[in-house]
Amino acid sequence: MTGTADKDSDDDRVFKALASPVRRRMLDELKRSPQTTGSLCALLTELDRTTVLQHLRVLERAELVTGRKVGRQRHLSLAPLPIKRIHDRWISDYMNAAVDLLDHLSSD
Repeated sequence: MTGTADKDSDDDRVFKALASPVRRRMLDELKRSPQTTGSLCALLTELDRTTVLQHLRVLERAELVTGRKVGRQRHLSLAPLPIKRIHDRWISDYMNAAVDLLDHLSSD
C-alpha cells in the first residue's frame, strides 16, 4: 500500500507543478532547449529572479526539471518521465479506447 501512496504523492506534486501557467511556460522553454537559470530568468521578464527560483523549486520537487552546476552556472533540463507517468496512468487508457472506437467505425 505504501507504493500506491508514494505514487499518489509523486503525482500530486506533478499536478501541482503543472497547475501554474508560469511553470508550464518554463517547461515549454526547457522543452525547446536546456537553459541556465540566468537565461530562464531573462526569458521571463515579467518575474523577478526570486520568483523564478521559487517556481523552479516546485518543478524540481515534482522531478520535472533537473539541474546541474557547471562552474558558477546552473544548467536546467526538462525531465519528461513524470509527465510520461501521468500519461500512462491517467491518459493512455482513454487514448487506446478512442483509437479502438475509430478503428471500429472505420471497419463498419
